[in-house]
Amino acid sequence: MEFEAVIGLEIHAELSTKSKIFCSCTTEFGGEVNTHCCPVCLGLPGALPVLNKAVVDYAIKAGLALNCKINKETYMARKNYFYPDAPKNYQITQHETPLCSDGFVEIETEEGLKRIGIQRIHIEEDAGKAIHEGEHSLIDFNRSGVPLIEIVTKPDMRSPKEARLFFEKLRSILLYAGVSDCKMQEGSLRCDVNVSVRPKGSNEFGVKTEIKNMNSFKALEKALEYEIKRQINAIKNGEKIIQETRRWDESKGQTIAMRSKEEAHDYRYFPEPDMVYLKVDDEWIERIKATMPELPDEKKRRYINDYGLPEYDANIITSSKELAEFFEDAVLNGANPKTVSNWIMGEVLRTLNDKDMEITDVKFTSRQLVKLIELVEKGTISNTIAKKVFAEMFETGKDPEKIVEEKGLVQITDENAIREIVNKVLDENPQSVADFKNGKTKAVGFIIGQVMKASKGKANPQIVNKLVEEELKKR
Repeated sequence: MEFEAVIGLEIHAELSTKSKIFCSCTTEFGGEVNTHCCPVCLGLPGALPVLNKAVVDYAIKAGLALNCKINKETYMARKNYFYPDAPKNYQITQHETPLCSDGFVEIETEEGLKRIGIQRIHIEEDAGKAIHEGEHSLIDFNRSGVPLIEIVTKPDMRSPKEARLFFEKLRSILLYAGVSDCKMQEGSLRCDVNVSVRPKGSNEFGVKTEIKNMNSFKALEKALEYEIKRQINAIKNGEKIIQETRRWDESKGQTIAMRSKEEAHDYRYFPEPDMVYLKVDDEWIERIKATMPELPDEKKRRYINDYGLPEYDANIITSSKELAEFFEDAVLNGANPKTVSNWIMGEVLRTLNDKDMEITDVKFTSRQLVKLIELVEKGTISNTIAKKVFAEMFETGKDPEKIVEEKGLVQITDENAIREIVNKVLDENPQSVADFKNGKTKAVGFIIGQVMKASKGKANPQIVNKLVEEELKKR
């Protein structure tokens, strides 16, 4: 029997507001423990919450970016639970009336474009952070009251790869929209996964498990791969799948049970009595729409239509806001868009992947890349030398002209000097000359390669090709 996975994600994104959701405390990451808090975010008796309007602005913006309907009248609710990092013993969130609903994100799969539904986006406050030290647990309330949006998808994903593609695309959209810094290493973007398996072709859902706090794309994909196999093997062995919460253990490469969820939690939601209904009118929505930036899909279409980039290149470059900005800065500095794209898709991304770095980590600027391209186009250096110069730029951040000057890398264009190298190579490789005369055209490529090697890559390739042909015919 063949099985398929049914996957849905619940994503928490911290919003990039300067102050918290219900008070004026800073949302800045870090800081000495328990210094970014006040009576409101500590839940002290008598302290009353006041909703930060910027939080609603950012949430509406996220909803519009994710093609959601903005609900005009909503209210905040209390989600009651007792845990050390929840100072009030409840969380102020939204329950029956989310601010945004019925959206979607389109991802590129091997089978083509696939639409993943967004069920809801609601605003809520974050909890504090538990710090475990030996037998003791301490609480830092700096994060308590930091504004979040929770994005809940429909169970539309069918593989770990689709889940990863969706999560990557969602992060990209939130970054483009400017609503969250999405720093997964700082916990400002986190993901819980609901996954079940069922016989292929079935419409019934299987028993789902939840995997908590995925904080990287790689962890999400690996955890799902393991959990799907675990559930399929259990069913094949006649075992019962238990509805439970699990966590991903990176060192063991497996999901581990945390607690059973056979009986759903009763959080006793009820409307937050200290806050009025939130009413969003058309004028408010239109004002947010007017601030919407160009999003990844729009930018991709523009790169294809205006710059003539292949769809694949445009897709990769626009997948990262910072990479797209680097590309556009280079084009604005006068470089040919396709040439810049070739460099980004080639040397830039290859080096970043090899060194496990982001485009924001590079020491050189887009203007310096343009200078390197200009050196090639003017014939000052060859493409081969340009790659060596690029490697030096990546390590040092130096200007390409300075590197070329310091290392004496200017391209040789003197025909007499190149002819001398060609004849020396031909003299040293009589067998290749004989092969050429016997109709083996591959010999030409070998000779050209030896000439370029002898000139340390500095000989002009066009002149080398011409002179090799001329000198071979003379022999």
